[in-house]
Amino acid sequence: MTAQSTEPVLQNPVISVNFPDPFILKVDDTYYAYSTNSHSRNVPTATSTDLVNWETGRDALPALPRWVNLSTPHVWAPEVLRVDDQYLMYYTARDRASNRQCIGLAISDSPQGPFRDQSDTPFICQADEGGSIDANPFRDEDGTLYLYWKNDGNCCMMPTWIYGQELSPDGLSLIGEPVRLIRNELQWHGPVVEAPTMWRHEDQYYLFYSGNVYAGEAYAIGYATCEAPLGPCHDAEENPILSSNMETTPLVVGPGHQTLIRDAAGETWLVYHVWQITSGGIRTDTRQVWMDRIEWVDDRPVVQGPTRPPQPAPVVEVE
Repeated sequence: MTAQSTEPVLQNPVISVNFPDPFILKVDDTYYAYSTNSHSRNVPTATSTDLVNWETGRDALPALPRWVNLSTPHVWAPEVLRVDDQYLMYYTARDRASNRQCIGLAISDSPQGPFRDQSDTPFICQADEGGSIDANPFRDEDGTLYLYWKNDGNCCMMPTWIYGQELSPDGLSLIGEPVRLIRNELQWHGPVVEAPTMWRHEDQYYLFYSGNVYAGEAYAIGYATCEAPLGPCHDAEENPILSSNMETTPLVVGPGHQTLIRDAAGETWLVYHVWQITSGGIRTDTRQVWMDRIEWVDDRPVVQGPTRPPQPAPVVEVE
């Protein structure tokens, strides 16, 4: 008889229901995941204690503010930052005044919500550049806060830029002027760069992002190295670093809109969504959540994926 391993394992997908544009926040011993609107919820949630087994939860943003067009709210890509005893959710929704997708800010005293946005206007709305979406908050090692996002120019035949700007210490306002970091100018980008994720590994800043049309096989993940949180940033020559695998069965289509998380052993994990594909090769409307390890090779992130077979799970506690 062959001995069975008792080590915890991960096998993709880790969240099988529709959970697009995932973001994960660790609070104490619990991981909280948030996604783009689905299942009649503005911000679906899920919780886990091991990053492998997830339990879906309530709507974190059950009520929308007065600036949102309630007939077509399009609540997308929420990300949450903890500041002292408050949780700040930066999210995207349809602005009633401009009819563009814009960024809002909602606040809660719990990571599960309910979050509330009591503003009359969006937090960021570049209406003349197509709108603003995909906000990503980042806390540097010195405590300084930054916010990254993209103008939604691909909605309107305009260039798309990933922007960065400093946040106030409480995360409730912006400081200075926004800085353009990268734009869609490479072939693999197609019409759009989006979903920024700023990450610091040792003394280097890495701006991860997704490129190309989200609904197809060209959607992929790349990164740029940045000299400081607000650049300048330089695209990696090996981009994209994670893309569709059209030689497997089922296919792996459209990995993108990533977030990163570090486990208790210090390992870096890339979390992203992938379209569910039937055994007959048909793409469904479900985007599932996958995770794969990043190995740092000569200060470059190398994604060990997309991986369908079982693999060692993240370490969530150190004995």
